[in-house]
Amino acid sequence: MELICPAGTPAAFRQAVDAGAHAVYCGYRGETNARNFPGLNFSHAEMREAIAYAHARGARVLVAINTFPRAGALDLWHRAVDEAVAAGADALILADIAVLDYAARTHPAQRLHVSVQAAAANPEAVRFYVEAFGVRRVVLPRVLSVAEIAAITRAVAPCETEVFVFGGLCVMAEGRCSLSSYATGQSPNMNGVCSPAGHVAYRQDGATLVSRLGDFTINKFAEGEPAGYPTLCKGRFATPRMDGYIFEDPVSLDAAELLPALGKAGVTGLKIEGRQRGRAYVESVVRAFRAALDALEAGRPIVSPGLLSLTEGQSTTQGAYRKTWR
Repeated sequence: MELICPAGTPAAFRQAVDAGAHAVYCGYRGETNARNFPGLNFSHAEMREAIAYAHARGARVLVAINTFPRAGALDLWHRAVDEAVAAGADALILADIAVLDYAARTHPAQRLHVSVQAAAANPEAVRFYVEAFGVRRVVLPRVLSVAEIAAITRAVAPCETEVFVFGGLCVMAEGRCSLSSYATGQSPNMNGVCSPAGHVAYRQDGATLVSRLGDFTINKFAEGEPAGYPTLCKGRFATPRMDGYIFEDPVSLDAAELLPALGKAGVTGLKIEGRQRGRAYVESVVRAFRAALDALEAGRPIVSPGLLSLTEGQSTTQGAYRKTWR
């Protein structure tokens, strides 16, 4: 299985390659990228340099152009596709049908992957992308069990499947969430920003830390309580039945224990989330998961990566992969 690691900056990119990533995924600055935060991502020159750095060390580069274009602005996405191909990207990660169509027609030799933003979660959806655009891999959304992943992987072969194994956990079907745009006017699927930093505010109310997103109070934390980043899906709500985390706790995905099962399921790519994280996070997580993969390949037991301090709320889950509520 291929370990695919995040890079939001050139420094994090080099760290990922040096720590043992088989492949690194990254994107250009601007709204073609679903991690469109200030201070992150790559200029065209930086992308070309990063690809050369990775290729010289045996690693591959996957360029994410995975938002949905604004009406009348397709040229911006087309230019990103053209530049990534010219820079030598090993694959493009795309979500929008029009962008996939352009890439397939204009660059027929270029390897294409379907982004998790497309939310292709069944064999019929995956086959559409394979037959229409010749895609070689699909990144599956984080709402499937291991058994469901195995069934999809069998049904769509030889198209490869890729799944997330560590980092931020989204409870929504990616590409379908409107919560952030409801609160801030900026969409994670089009503008590339979920809970944009410019709309986030914290204030101290006595011993209580209050977090807000736009005009909404998202959470209140007691002194010493781990505080998650304010996204609506991870906020605490008051309802007639209970007060608390209704949609999702502030928690990170950690599927290290499931690597053997994912291997048996036929998964090709194992993806670490975190392009908005610093290079220390990238280095620690990549080394831990590369060691786990090397142990699995050698027939040795997988040791827990010990990454709790790098998780949201200092808590982890295996999410929908187990689906214990069924």
